[in-house]
Amino acid sequence: MRRLSPFNLVSLAVGLAFLYVPILILVVYSFNASRLVTVWGGFSTRWYAALLEDRALQDAALTSLGIAFASATLATVLGTLAALALTRLGRFRGRLPFAAMIYAPLVMPEVITGLSLLLLFVTVGFERGAATVTIAHTTLTMCFVAVVVQSRLAGFDRSLEEAAQDLGCPPLRTFLTVTLPVIAPGIAAGFLLAFSLSLDDLVIASFTTGPGATTLPIRIYSEVRLGVKPEINAVCTIFIAVTALVVILASLVSRRAERGEAAAS
Repeated sequence: MRRLSPFNLVSLAVGLAFLYVPILILVVYSFNASRLVTVWGGFSTRWYAALLEDRALQDAALTSLGIAFASATLATVLGTLAALALTRLGRFRGRLPFAAMIYAPLVMPEVITGLSLLLLFVTVGFERGAATVTIAHTTLTMCFVAVVVQSRLAGFDRSLEEAAQDLGCPPLRTFLTVTLPVIAPGIAAGFLLAFSLSLDDLVIASFTTGPGATTLPIRIYSEVRLGVKPEINAVCTIFIAVTALVVILASLVSRRAERGEAAAS
């Protein structure tokens, strides 16, 4: 195994510090007893208790969770179907434009995606609110689900399906009893990734939201512009913990799937 040079170790340490030290500072100061966010006044959980009285942040958090769950569910269904089409249908007519449209949000700046969706909703006269944010987040996250599930399908042994069909199993039942359980870890990982991306999104939600559909990132951003309150540090810490938990679950699901494949082979 090749050992890292001192220069590489220092570069790695500086890079990790640049990414995670600000987050660590935010988490530490969320337990600050002082109202001044830059002055340490001792350890306290008062600002977490204060969140229980902040109705606006609670409503925003519930809105974000509801939109994230709905958009992740839709993205998982549509992304899985898209992955099946790209993997199983071969080089069908229109495959290239279809794949390009599926993968476009991966490389498209979120500002362009959000603005284009805003113009679409305004043109068709669709009232902006939780539904439009859900549609926008589904558009954003569906491509990530398709990539994850497609990579899972690429290593799938088609002989399992052929054996089931030779034994008289119809195509739909073959998919439900053979294919779906095998690709389920990939689908679960795609759902968790889509949920995390929707929960964290600010740019696209700010373009497509409307009255009564303020998500937690939008609420935090609007309050930070008027000055950082200690409650913001507390809610951001909770936000980081939820996002980290979702990412860890997705990683564990993917790792478990890889171990299952290794054991089967």
